[in-house]
Amino acid sequence: MKKILLISLFTIITTGCTEFAILMSGSSLAISQNTYAKMYNGMDVLTIMYSEKSIKKHIYDKGRKHVQTLTQFTNNKTIGD
Repeated sequence: MKKILLISLFTIITTGCTEFAILMSGSSLAISQNTYAKMYNGMDVLTIMYSEKSIKKHIYDKGRKHVQTLTQFTNNKTIGD
């Protein structure tokens, strides 16, 4: 417990609140023994640091864009018939 507290305190002092808040957001620091979960969480942290959006947010945005495109295509096809 002391080790986690010291690491957290050191991180806050050396990096600033914004990076620490990004690392603590979502499930990026989930405690898990699953290797795949650890890899995903590590990639999610890197993605958030690079683009300020999580992997889930990227997928959601792209999926929404594709659904809108398909909806417009379907609407144009039914109007044209």
